[in-house]
Amino acid sequence: MDKITVYEKPTCTTCRKVAKALVESGVDFEKVNYYIEPFSKTKLKSLIVKMKMKPSEILRKNEKIYKALKIKDKNFSEDQILDLMIKYPDLVQRPIIEKGKKAILARPPERIKELF
Repeated sequence: MDKITVYEKPTCTTCRKVAKALVESGVDFEKVNYYIEPFSKTKLKSLIVKMKMKPSEILRKNEKIYKALKIKDKNFSEDQILDLMIKYPDLVQRPIIEKGKKAILARPPERIKELF
């Protein structure tokens, strides 16, 4: 069986809901706080590919850093957005759940059902 990894920020309400749902379902999983164990560019890119998304699709647009960097007003490439996400983890939507060759952005938390 494929290992399940939840990439999260522990103080995030949605992340806590996802972890609780997995525990209540008896699912064995590993949590990775990507603020303590930052994403490598390769890892984040791999997760985005597994989710069949682009970096711009998982940007947290309500974050202070998003507004401070004026990302909306600039024409960043997807690779530049990925670099910004590595530098500023607040820009990454969460939680991201990885299971084998699949990954999902668990927003809303009910999306975890898609992995089972």
